[in-house]
Amino acid sequence: MAIPTGSGTEVLKVQYASSISSTPTVLINGVADHIYTILSIIITESNGTAETIHLKKTAGGGGTEVNILAHVDLGAYETYVFNDKFVLSGTDEITLSTSSSANLHCVTSYIDQDWT
Repeated sequence: MAIPTGSGTEVLKVQYASSISSTPTVLINGVADHIYTILSIIITESNGTAETIHLKKTAGGGGTEVNILAHVDLGAYETYVFNDKFVLSGTDEITLSTSSSANLHCVTSYIDQDWT
């Protein structure tokens, strides 16, 4: 993505996901000419079973996965708050999964800068 030079928009957004299990769930699926600043990811276990969570970034919606959180323990009915800021650009995506078939809920807040 080229460095933006024109006008664009900057919007605070929130994304909700539920029933997250061992199959990775896409939290943000990036779009070309967008920059996403992730502000907070709140993950809650709602099934009464301790879990291990995995948060990954994939460049361009494919290719090599990069671990953001790897093998983080989440107890039964506990909440994990990840509030370190990081940036996605273009068609990058982030996914969340567990080590089993749990039932996680997730709230992701972010800033979406649209340069299209």
